[in-house]
Amino acid sequence: MSQDNVIRLQCTTCKMFNYHTRRNLRRADSHKLELEKFCKKCRAHTTHKEKAKK
Repeated sequence: MSQDNVIRLQCTTCKMFNYHTRRNLRRADSHKLELEKFCKKCRAHTTHKEKAKK
């Protein structure tokens, strides 16, 4: 299985990378993925945004 469609999710509050998920990159969506996830560092549910993989 290819790792091309794996993305990282970063907490918008503390800027920590907490989650990895998959996304269909073949679609022509230009918007970034945003999810409400639990951040261990903030100890709260915060918005996590998709960030580019380096």
